Amino acid sequence: MNTVMTKEALAQILDQALQDVTERTAGVCLHQGEQPPGEDLCTVHITFDKGFGTSLTLCADTGLLARMACNSFHEDTVTQEDLEEFSKEYFNVLCGKIVRAMFDATQVSAHFSPPVFYHGRYEPEGQEVQFILTYADEHREGAQLIHHVPCAQEDRALPNEN
Repeated sequence: MNTVMTKEALAQILDQALQDVTERTAGVCLHQGEQPPGEDLCTVHITFDKGFGTSLTLCADTGLLARMACNSFHEDTVTQEDLEEFSKEYFNVLCGKIVRAMFDATQVSAHFSPPVFYHGRYEPEGQEVQFILTYADEHREGAQLIHHVPCAQEDRALPNEN
């Protein structure tokens, strides 16, 4: 994605998709902020295996994801299995919306791997962070949407970012 459009345009697509999907599927309003998530984290990760050689990671406070899952399932509490399943499905919907928006902007078809869930923070090997969008909700719980690019392509991509 980093050679097809500017970082700013991509960040705008990711931001709009995340805020829209989060409010629609989980009834939570996230706003960009500066404070990263706390220590009790979960991560969901996908790799674009067709169309783009990048990946996306959502790292969020476990409490935020649990509240989103409760809202989505209309339950007061969720199990660890519910949390994992919700997180993967939520991220799948989010990435689908991103792929649609990216196709509309670039006419490049993309496909992504199934979301993988991790307890704690996950950093993909062979990739480095291109940018991070940081969010918080009304309870001061946070999330970060991280766009990764392959280490070898980062230097080649810099002239195309402007």
